Amino acid sequence: MQMPSADYDFQKDISGCGLFGVINRHKNRFSGRMAIDAIAVQRERGNGMGGGFAAYGIYPEMADKYALHLMCDNKHALDRAEEIIKRHFEIYLSEAIPVRKIPAVGESPVLWRFFVLPREDRPCWTDISENDYVVRVVMEVNKSAAGAYIFSSGKNMGAFKGVGFPEDIGEFFRLDEYEGYIWTAHNRFPTNTPGWWGGAHPFTILDWSIVHNGEISSYGINKRYLCQHNYECTLMTDTEVVAYLLDMFIRKHGMSKDMAAKVFAPPFWEEIDRMDREEKEAFTALRMVYGSGMLNGPFAVLFADAHGLVGLNDRIKLRPLIVAEKGDQVYMASEDCSIRNACPDPEHLWAPKAGEPVIAEVFS
Repeated sequence: MQMPSADYDFQKDISGCGLFGVINRHKNRFSGRMAIDAIAVQRERGNGMGGGFAAYGIYPEMADKYALHLMCDNKHALDRAEEIIKRHFEIYLSEAIPVRKIPAVGESPVLWRFFVLPREDRPCWTDISENDYVVRVVMEVNKSAAGAYIFSSGKNMGAFKGVGFPEDIGEFFRLDEYEGYIWTAHNRFPTNTPGWWGGAHPFTILDWSIVHNGEISSYGINKRYLCQHNYECTLMTDTEVVAYLLDMFIRKHGMSKDMAAKVFAPPFWEEIDRMDREEKEAFTALRMVYGSGMLNGPFAVLFADAHGLVGLNDRIKLRPLIVAEKGDQVYMASEDCSIRNACPDPEHLWAPKAGEPVIAEVFS
């Protein structure tokens, strides 16, 4: 898992990356095999330097516990992380994440998971909410436990990622044996940062997960903005900021998902100037207050939480995104071939407009 030290030696290639997401709006669970097969169709959009999945509803027996997924350079790094975790949480289950050794993935970091709840006798941060407390501990581990990272921390969900093509990562993590009602998948083609286990997508915090195709050129200002609000960006990939911005905007500031999408991809100023007075004042205030949270650059993103799946393009649609529906299922992908692999005859299939989110929420 060791991060390459000379990341400046990596050359930039044309951005690819493949996305796939699916949600059953009645929360009926289904095997991860669908997501594995669907993202495999987009193999040419990656280069084998990163693949990953997020899945919701996969831990029904531990649904009320936070599932901490860790990747560590070695057992000593895991021990350092566990020491911090034990100080802050009651641990209900500690185990290796089950994997299936396959040649295509090769050597992996130590992969572990803890199912936890915050201790009743918190050693610190006693005046903040439970979710804020979990975020603080995740940031502490990722910043101070050398060689260890918590890469997933939600309830009844988990991220699974690594270096390899996504279909190989899916086989490695045995995702065909899990069932969930939301799945997202990512095929990575690194451009500005090295391909390493921690830099693969998805990026998560609590039950937010994000997969991304493109480039967040506003990463610097987004990162500095987040640091002012106790979020630490440690994984050297621009997409990490989006997960933390989602948590801050929606969970902490109470924004709707539609409103958060308008912060990420707001109308241009010339469009705002043509709006009626009330709408113009609202968008002007939004851009002035949350300007540091705007995402610049070409992007298509899928983000999810326990309640739904959202797809969003940048303001001039420089990266592809296709959406389809059939019955209770909604599909989103970089290419319709992935959707048709999962659903050969969708009832509706369309390309969303630039900067306009597609929000698919569960019914219950």
